[in-house]
Amino acid sequence: MGHRGYLTILGVLFTILFVTLAIHPVDRAGWMLENALVGGFLLAALLIHRHFAFSRLSATLIFVFLCLHEVGSHYTYSLVPYDAWFTAVTGGSFNELVGWERNNYDRVVHFSYGLLLAYPLREMFLRVVDVRGFWGYFLPLDVMMSTSMLYELVEWAAAAAFGGELGMAYLGTQGDVWDAHKDMALASAGALVAMGITVAVNLALQRDFASEWAESFRVKNNQPVGEAAFIGLWRRRRTD
Repeated sequence: MGHRGYLTILGVLFTILFVTLAIHPVDRAGWMLENALVGGFLLAALLIHRHFAFSRLSATLIFVFLCLHEVGSHYTYSLVPYDAWFTAVTGGSFNELVGWERNNYDRVVHFSYGLLLAYPLREMFLRVVDVRGFWGYFLPLDVMMSTSMLYELVEWAAAAAFGGELGMAYLGTQGDVWDAHKDMALASAGALVAMGITVAVNLALQRDFASEWAESFRVKNNQPVGEAAFIGLWRRRRTD
C-alpha cells in the first residue's frame, strides 16, 4: 500500500469514528468545546498536506491520539466509563486493580498527548527547521511541555468565560486542586518517554549519532547577535 493510500485509510477511519461519536454526546456544548482545537488542527493538516505529509509512523500516532480524544469528548473526560467496560469484560474493577480513586481517563490522555505527539513534532523539526542532534530531541519535549501549559490556560479561560456546569465539565478537575499541574507533568512525562525511546533507537542504529550530537553543540556563528545586530539592521535600513 502506498503512503497516500495509508493516510487516506486513517482519514476514513477517523471520520467514521468522529461522526459516530458526534451522535448524541453526553454534553453537546462540551463536545463542541472539546473539538474546537481538533477542527483547527485537521484544517491546518489539510491545508499543508501537499507541502508536508507526515510519515506513516507519525500519522498513526496522531490518529491514535485523536481517537482517544474523541472518546473523551463524547462522554466528557471525567465520565468515560472505562472502568465499567473493564468490569464487563473481566468481572473486576480496573480502578481497584491499579489503586485509582477517580476517573483517570483525562490523565491517560494527557500522558498520551506527550507520548504520541512528541515524535510527529520531532519529524516537523527535522524536516522543516532542519535541527539535528540534541536539539532534535529537546525541542519537541520543550514544545510539548509549553503547549500543555498553554492548553491548561485555555481550559481556565474557557471555564471562566462559560462558567457554570459547562465550565466545570470542560475543566474536569474532579475536585483536585492540583489537576492542571498533574496534567502538565503527565504530558511532559509522556514526551520524555517518547524522546527517550527515540534516542535509544537512534543510538542503536545511527552510526554518526555521537558526532551529530557533538556537532549540534558547536557554535555556528562566533559573532554576537544582540544589540549590535539590531543597530546594524537599523543603519542598513537608513542607508537603503
